[in-house]
Amino acid sequence: MIDLKEKPFDLDQEAITWVQETLSGMTTEEKIGQLFINLGRSTDEAYIKNMVETYHIGGARYTESDPEKVFMQNQTYQKYSKIPMFIAVNGETGGNTFCNTGTFVATEAECEATGNVQAAYKMGQVCGSEAEALGCNWNFAPIGDIVFNWRNTIVNTRSFGKEPETVLEMCRAYLKGSRESNVLSCVKHFPGDGVEERDQHLVMGINNLSCEEWDESFGKVYQTLINEGLESIMAGHIALPAYSRHFYPELKDEEIMPATLAPELIQGLLRTKMGFQGIVVTDASHMGGMLSAKPRSMQVPGAIAAGCDMFLFFHDPAEDFQYMLDGYKQGVITEERLNEAVTRILGMKAKLGLHKKRIADQLDERGVLGCERHHQIAEEIADQAITLVKDTKHLLPINVDEKKRAKLYYLESAPISYADGTDKAKEIVIEELERVGFEVDVNTSYYELEMQEMSRFNRYKVMDMPGAEEFKSKYDIVFVFVNMNGYAQENNVRVKYSAAHSNELPWWIQEVPTVCVSLNYTNHLYDLPMMKTFINAYAPTRECIRATVEKLVGKSEFKGKYNENVWCGSWDTRL
Repeated sequence: MIDLKEKPFDLDQEAITWVQETLSGMTTEEKIGQLFINLGRSTDEAYIKNMVETYHIGGARYTESDPEKVFMQNQTYQKYSKIPMFIAVNGETGGNTFCNTGTFVATEAECEATGNVQAAYKMGQVCGSEAEALGCNWNFAPIGDIVFNWRNTIVNTRSFGKEPETVLEMCRAYLKGSRESNVLSCVKHFPGDGVEERDQHLVMGINNLSCEEWDESFGKVYQTLINEGLESIMAGHIALPAYSRHFYPELKDEEIMPATLAPELIQGLLRTKMGFQGIVVTDASHMGGMLSAKPRSMQVPGAIAAGCDMFLFFHDPAEDFQYMLDGYKQGVITEERLNEAVTRILGMKAKLGLHKKRIADQLDERGVLGCERHHQIAEEIADQAITLVKDTKHLLPINVDEKKRAKLYYLESAPISYADGTDKAKEIVIEELERVGFEVDVNTSYYELEMQEMSRFNRYKVMDMPGAEEFKSKYDIVFVFVNMNGYAQENNVRVKYSAAHSNELPWWIQEVPTVCVSLNYTNHLYDLPMMKTFINAYAPTRECIRATVEKLVGKSEFKGKYNENVWCGSWDTRL
């Protein structure tokens, strides 16, 4: 039985009565609809009205980025929904993921580098307030993953680190900040990512820790947060074989399922052993870790039967809705399991007070979206976080009067489309280097050559390089800025030059003093061990880039702290 008076619901009798009366008045189809969170594809009112009235959806997440359209869309969802809706966001780094005017505060790795939980607290504070200002009420953050494996890039900068205690304290601080707004928080991705290097967007993840190892790491994080009233958890498409076999000793390898489809992990471990009574939502159901596990007709009701309360995203709305309904009619989802899930959903909506007021009266009525105070927070965290990993040739600080003539190599991931242009952060890097006095000559990548004029000869042009003496006569210093990124496209992201045998390969490293800065992943020394001065800046934002450049020229001290993952288990990265 779910006690709505207790954590994490803490409802008064009026709210409990609303939950009970609403549940008793719902049709089976309405209950089935509450299990789904729709990924909104349109702000069109007719589309929203149809999704709400046809499928009775319990929540939505949107893809629009214009704040006015987002707010109007959220109002429309609530207008047509018989039962108030969850409107979810991915608030991992700040309000920048909500809309194009939101504040990018920091990455999780950036927060860790400050060594101060106040960074995570303030990030949670900004995420909560900016989500609420948009009319959103559920934040799929913070991330409770632990980067045990330095090769893992899907949670490299999206984790608070490699130490369970650090991750726990940062999560607690983030939750404290987020809870200052009327927004639910959601820790992810249970049972925990970061042990292996693969991406659950592409393949079922495997957390191969023993039960004892899991209890002392991921289990410690989740258990503490559960005890303190955590409202919701996102189950990842990640298997935990040790605990699956703990509950089912005869389990065969081919029977091991991701947590989203594993009752022993959701009902056995999370609900029974750990005592979690809040909402469990699946990670996105279009991810490879779920899609490859079972046929869709079994995935959809199977996730609810396993103990998840909400199913994240339709594949085909009519088809998935029918799969869920059929699963109920065929007994895959029992009446008890359905009512239990819907009770939790309604209970959390009541906790938010949605049965009384569904949305703010106007967009950003407190003036918080992208406000000056939030950008000041981003600046403060950047100043505390930027990390000098090594400077073995004692190059820093740089005297601009002595080393003014700079060559810039900017290593970025291939653009999704040449029509998009190159990485916008490249211009920020140039501006900030010039701002402190450098004369910057920017190398042209293969991508830029192709954008200027597509030619089969461009791959040869990018191989051109001057002689060593000529290069030394032209430049006093070389800057290499790296902004590699990847998401749901490859399992592990490494440094990649724009073309084979490109002149971006650090051929000059023994000729001209060189500084290398990572604007994203913290493990690039594995591919760039020859760099003698290496800095982790954590994010390609104006705040992080400006703070980095000012520290390079001695206007500010490096204050950030790295963890041992930066060395990638290799001796040459330390040289």
